[in-house]
Amino acid sequence: MIQRTVTGLCLTALLAFSLWMGGWVFSSLFMLFLCAAMYEMLKAIKQAGHRIVEWPCWLCLAASLVLFNVQGSAMTGSVTYLMPLMAGTFFLISVMIIFRAGPALEDALLSAMPLAAVALPGMCMLGLQNAPERSLQLLLTLLAFGVPLAGDTLAYCVGSRLGKRKLCPEVSPHKSIEGAIAGLVGSILFAMLCAGIVSVFAPIPPFWHFPILGLVGGMAGQMGDLFASLVKRSCGIKDFSNIFPGHGGVMDRLDSVLWATVVFYIYLNICPIAQAAEAAAGI
Repeated sequence: MIQRTVTGLCLTALLAFSLWMGGWVFSSLFMLFLCAAMYEMLKAIKQAGHRIVEWPCWLCLAASLVLFNVQGSAMTGSVTYLMPLMAGTFFLISVMIIFRAGPALEDALLSAMPLAAVALPGMCMLGLQNAPERSLQLLLTLLAFGVPLAGDTLAYCVGSRLGKRKLCPEVSPHKSIEGAIAGLVGSILFAMLCAGIVSVFAPIPPFWHFPILGLVGGMAGQMGDLFASLVKRSCGIKDFSNIFPGHGGVMDRLDSVLWATVVFYIYLNICPIAQAAEAAAGI
């Protein structure tokens, strides 16, 4: 327990530093963790006996680090970079599988899975760094990390003590419905707290947006956690790695964050307040 707490505090301090610095500092540090998560997932799939193609996913990650930091528009990044990167990478994977000896459909699909589960949400996190205002960028990035992690913490505390009804026993036998509900409450409260604090220093979108963002982001985070559990169960592993004492691997820490990030990136691109601010800034 002490080891887990110390590791958690160190990771929190590193996150706080990277958020404070922002820009290339945050993007570069996040990309290092994203590469580790990608490696862990690819390794798990290979350990399960699948012949996957890896290098297109790595090429996609390398391109996204540069492309998502060359313009200051989250909307432009979404239209101009994200879809071509994803489609082009899947095209390369498909070609490599089709023209090799013993092509198999499941190898193509599993080669592309880390693209959808790791690379795509990672690009969404980079896209958040192009929010039109620094305060909105910081707020949404903090929510992307904090909403699922706060939910996970409260879900564990309540579920381990009061959990009786299983949420999804065939995927994660220890998760309970009571814990999941408590986790959503924690996610909502964290989103409201962050919005309240940031609103003291800078304009934010309407406050009523944030309970909804906390709920939807919390739900996405829980689904990301369950999906990672499904991958681990299918690959016959307990954790993706043991790089973080008491916490497992990078993917074990980012599974819920990555899925929640997609919610906040979508919000950034459809929120009228964010779009109006972007237009006012002349971006």
